[in-house]
Amino acid sequence: MVGESLYSSHGRAYSDAVIILPLLNDIAAQAEEADRSRTISADLIKAIKRNDIMRFSASPELSGLNGSHVATANELRAIAPRCTSTAWAVWNHLALFHHFCALFGPKHQDFLAEVTSKHEWVCQGAGAGTDVDGIYKDGSVEITGVTAFGSGSRYADWTGFTFNAEQGSPDFAVVKLTDPSVRIDPTWNAMSVRASATDHIYFDGTVISAAHVVPWRFKDRDFYRNPDYPVIHPRYREDWAVTAVMWLGAMASGVAETSLNEMAEGIKERVAIFGTKVAERPTVHVNIGKARALISAATDTVYAALSETDARIEANVPPTEGDYFRQASAGMQAINLCGEAMKLILLILGGSGLRESTNFERRYRDLQAMPLHILAHIDRITEQHGRLALGLETQNPF
Repeated sequence: MVGESLYSSHGRAYSDAVIILPLLNDIAAQAEEADRSRTISADLIKAIKRNDIMRFSASPELSGLNGSHVATANELRAIAPRCTSTAWAVWNHLALFHHFCALFGPKHQDFLAEVTSKHEWVCQGAGAGTDVDGIYKDGSVEITGVTAFGSGSRYADWTGFTFNAEQGSPDFAVVKLTDPSVRIDPTWNAMSVRASATDHIYFDGTVISAAHVVPWRFKDRDFYRNPDYPVIHPRYREDWAVTAVMWLGAMASGVAETSLNEMAEGIKERVAIFGTKVAERPTVHVNIGKARALISAATDTVYAALSETDARIEANVPPTEGDYFRQASAGMQAINLCGEAMKLILLILGGSGLRESTNFERRYRDLQAMPLHILAHIDRITEQHGRLALGLETQNPF
């Protein structure tokens, strides 16, 4: 059997899921229907909200479990091949809550702790087409506009967003999605992660307490790195955007790993044209070997960056701009290596594999969204990393 059972696990950076383990079979069981209907099972969403995955990566000060970056990646890596749409929505919540905790900081610790202890789900719309205005009056803000690409919005309890304030500088706010003046439009009609609910969120005169509003700073990661800048926990000195990219890279490795193992098991008895066994063809051996090497390199690359992040947090050492791009590049490269591996797996499966409409087809489609996400996009990361290598100032605001 071609799979992880061939290799010893001693010294391996990644391991199996623990927190989400009781739900993995349920996640896999509804994946095909979620893909078809474009909606994750309502019962599964309820179960996930009861699970400690919702507060796994939050710090102890917020009633969180303080799960390491590596451990969180393990959970997401296990979910992704079973239902990538579900993994995408959970990933988005975990990364964005990290963002909210850094942005709101110690002054809003009680609010953040309440969200954590209640296992409430967060999302944020900030993609192309986002346009929100706010008017301050009497200790509140009236919000009007729309945010785009709000992944997980139909499953979430809170949404965050940046808005144009009257005074000219952008501010950031969160609001309950149950507010009657908030509307979610299911606009995500993509071929990939179809049930991720990556939709538009509309605000029609939504009134928000000023207590749920904070300033939004350009390149806010520069503030968090300052040892004198107050944060709830050292983990929140690490930037949320590259944390998201690393976790996404781990998810890609899980999708590709499972696809490779299932393909290798499935072709053992398959016969090609003129009676030749597929598993006996030399080019199949070559392509499996290439795919195996790509997936191993992807996994090792992203988990090395995740491990470094955890070590830095443990030592209370703030990251540098170089660390930021090390993290971003590791996640980006892992995703792209897994994309190459998936192409090889598709080549091996051939027309018969497509005709049988296995889980591979869905996973292949779902993985296409990963390198296109703005946070993990190769054009965004490599150009700025190149500037840094030349001693030039980087320009990415997030």
